Amino acid sequence: MKKKIGIVGGLSPESTVSYYLHITRTYSERFGDYEYPEIIIYSANLERYHAWRSDNRWDLIADDLAASFQKLKNAGAEFGLIATNTMHKVYDQVAEKAGLPLINIIDETAGKAKELGLKTLGLLGTRYTMSDGFYQNRLSRFGLETVAPNPLQQEVIHKIIVEELVRGRFLDKSRQRYLDIMEELVAKGAQGVILGCTEIPLLVRQEDLSAPLLDTAIIHAEAALKYALS
Repeated sequence: MKKKIGIVGGLSPESTVSYYLHITRTYSERFGDYEYPEIIIYSANLERYHAWRSDNRWDLIADDLAASFQKLKNAGAEFGLIATNTMHKVYDQVAEKAGLPLINIIDETAGKAKELGLKTLGLLGTRYTMSDGFYQNRLSRFGLETVAPNPLQQEVIHKIIVEELVRGRFLDKSRQRYLDIMEELVAKGAQGVILGCTEIPLLVRQEDLSAPLLDTAIIHAEAALKYALS
């Protein structure tokens, strides 16, 4: 019996779609039928989350995420995913109140890095993901080190995410800016690069860079499919 998947999405809608498509398409490719696990998606209010984040009200974000998972549980979900990297800053607080098991995107990404034999990783994401320390601290539990872009590069990366990617805009000039930054991280010792915002893989592809890219959205979705079938 397949477990029902609950996803808090909408943070942003662009990447939420990639979760849904990966789970359903991958299942059908592997098993040759359309009996993929049932998926229940709760689309959160992104504007409200942006306001709370700007006001440093992570407590309100944690409470709202936990309440969202309670709604998913009531709708039949048996485990859940926060379909965004940044909101994993409050993962532990959410997990305590969610009422169902959650799969952590950072843990799954760390597992993939270990599987690939990577020890030092570049990290791209929102400014919160790159600079607040929660991502690096969790990766360090797995013996992984991170190489971060400099403050100016972080602002460029963040601005492209919030002004372009979450709005479905994927520009060649922005792709090149990301690639330039990633190549610099590799030159500084990164053996691979974590695409630590679930929208970045919609802009940058593995064929764009010689070093391994860790697509956190796909890694997270793959973990969900595996758990649903376990």
